[in-house]
Amino acid sequence: MIAIKNRIILDLCGGTGGWSKPYKNAGYDVRVIDPQEWIPSDKGTGDVRLLSHLNEPIYGILSAPPCTHFAVSGARWWKNKGENALLEGLSVVDACLRIITVNKPKFWALENPVGRLRKYLGDPTMIFQPCDYGDPYNKKTLLWGNFNTNLEKNSVEPELVTLPNGRGTMSKNYYDSFSLPPNERARVRSATPKGFANAFFKANQ
Repeated sequence: MIAIKNRIILDLCGGTGGWSKPYKNAGYDVRVIDPQEWIPSDKGTGDVRLLSHLNEPIYGILSAPPCTHFAVSGARWWKNKGENALLEGLSVVDACLRIITVNKPKFWALENPVGRLRKYLGDPTMIFQPCDYGDPYNKKTLLWGNFNTNLEKNSVEPELVTLPNGRGTMSKNYYDSFSLPPNERARVRSATPKGFANAFFKANQ
């Protein structure tokens, strides 16, 4: 049996590593491949498209390619962005899938919010809301991959903010993020829900 410290988890486009944090805390060899977190080496630059073959057994792969050009929340800009933006987004997704295919991990998952990535990857393996696992907000998220989908739920009610002038409601965490600078706002909104990350870890070890 492989010792936990020798079980390599790749966290592709992982930001600060929120999804893989439970694995890191448990002693797994977690490697976050992301321009924001990458420590330069001969294995690439932090851009998953340039990640060299590691030539080591990879135990699990988590991947969260940027949703900027896919999420339905930005659909009104798709036409103006044009085809090049879509190609840019798909190139990152393709790189994640290449790394998964080459390394053949015990489990893998790729996530993205609701949007047009489904057109290219087909139906997801699983769909979840953060509030299903204890985080009080909504952000419908799709998961593709080969992993145990039997995650232990901890359902809570989402915290909502009523918008002025009767314009409906919005998740409080999303509403609060408007007070942040644009780059930090995007980082907060794209963070993996802690409750989901813990539930995924418990089901996939």
